[in-house]
Amino acid sequence: EEHAQILADAMALKKLAVDYLHPELSVATSDGTALGRNYFTRASAPEQETVEETEERAQILADSAALKKSAVDYLHPELPVVTSDATACGRNYFSRASAPKQEFVEDSEERAQILAEAASLKKLATDHMHPELPVIISDSAACGRNYFTRPSAPEQES
Repeated sequence: EEHAQILADAMALKKLAVDYLHPELSVATSDGTALGRNYFTRASAPEQETVEETEERAQILADSAALKKSAVDYLHPELPVVTSDATACGRNYFSRASAPKQEFVEDSEERAQILAEAASLKKLATDHMHPELPVIISDSAACGRNYFTRPSAPEQES
């Protein structure tokens, strides 16, 4: 009797496993009062996409993937170019015959010195034209004295 019960449980489990793993199989029932309801066609079911909407979604996703690839290529020029075309070739922009001449090291050093001098002159001009800006110093031993509030200063009229 226990052996028969174990076999009956195994058969029921096998039926349940087949029903679960093969939802495309039709349901066979002998109960005339058994009812079923379609989950996908009920009134409260979420709307299903049409084939055109699905194709449009796929096209939009493909376009966004292509845009992302273009953005990565633009923002990271250091990455190598990957191509599957065996006939693709490239030309070096800098070593072509019509390329502009490269600047000499002395010229670039002189340019850097001129730019540094221009930056320091701009800082001096800003300091002169905007006395309200605070003075920033890097020397901790530097000190200053206010000319207008010293004891020997002439009295100011308000």
